[in-house]
Amino acid sequence: MRIYSGIQPTGRKHLGNHLGAIRHYVTGQEEAEAAGAEAIFCVVDLHATTVAYDPRELRDRTYDTVALLLAAGLDPDRCILYRQGDVPEVPELTWLLTAVTAHGDLNRMHQFKEKSAQQRELVSAGLFLYPVLMAADVLAFRADRVPVGDDQRQHIELMRDIALRFNARFGGGDGTPGSGREVLRVPEGVYPTVAARVMDLQAPERKMSTSSGSIEGTLYLLDDAKTITKKLKRAVTDSDNEIRIGPDKPGVTNLVELLAATTDRTPEQVVEDLADARGYGDLKVATAEAVVAMLGPIQERYAELRHDEDAIERALAVGAAKARAIAGPVLAEVREAMGVGPRA
Repeated sequence: MRIYSGIQPTGRKHLGNHLGAIRHYVTGQEEAEAAGAEAIFCVVDLHATTVAYDPRELRDRTYDTVALLLAAGLDPDRCILYRQGDVPEVPELTWLLTAVTAHGDLNRMHQFKEKSAQQRELVSAGLFLYPVLMAADVLAFRADRVPVGDDQRQHIELMRDIALRFNARFGGGDGTPGSGREVLRVPEGVYPTVAARVMDLQAPERKMSTSSGSIEGTLYLLDDAKTITKKLKRAVTDSDNEIRIGPDKPGVTNLVELLAATTDRTPEQVVEDLADARGYGDLKVATAEAVVAMLGPIQERYAELRHDEDAIERALAVGAAKARAIAGPVLAEVREAMGVGPRA
């Protein structure tokens, strides 16, 4: 078994990033180690270049992200942690995979439609090809499982289609998906079951986001305890003061799911445990206490790690060497199957 996932270095990381991805990376690292398998995690700096960005900020945010991953529990001795731009096999594979990627599929991607609408000057070709690069990230390592947020389902389905098409066309199959030898492994997406979508505290119908959310509605991983408590106490709920979950109570449901995710309970258990609560005030206080308790150790460790950028670079260099040792042979097999370059 091989686990793979990547995270963007753009923006300040928020609670949704942690609950939907980062903490599952740590779990995946432990599961892979216990099974004698590999867990691979990537900071995807190439993906960040698909929209307007500041080069200096990109590098700083990359260091921020790596330090947060390490602070959350990823260990370069127990997993492979690398920076996307350090593994040139991946962008080459991206180009090769465009041969089996349909233009219509890319044109239907929700993320492309949303992000392209936000670009005022230039909608880059890179933004359009973003899902192919994401597919190459995973397929270059023949990953079996890909832990991602619920919003990435469409991307996972596309990368599965790409792998199936490639095997059918270049793996000696008859051209139909599912035929041919497995040159590229078809991965499975793994999605969180609780707090799969952490919503904005001020607009609970909208996902928590660094780029499009409100500052007051976003819980950043490096917010101090006072700020976290203040934001949660001001979270939008409703007027009936009944603690229950449901589509008609998005704000309350969001808080319940946050409390459940940060205390290893189900939302139903949280509702039951708060049956005697005095209303939303108790729910907000309990959620704030749980979030602060979870993030405190991560923030302390981050403060120890972030200042030593040389140490971060050394860790990334080790990870890149391990990553290239895996991706290189996969790329060579893809090139051979496609008739690209000299015979193997």
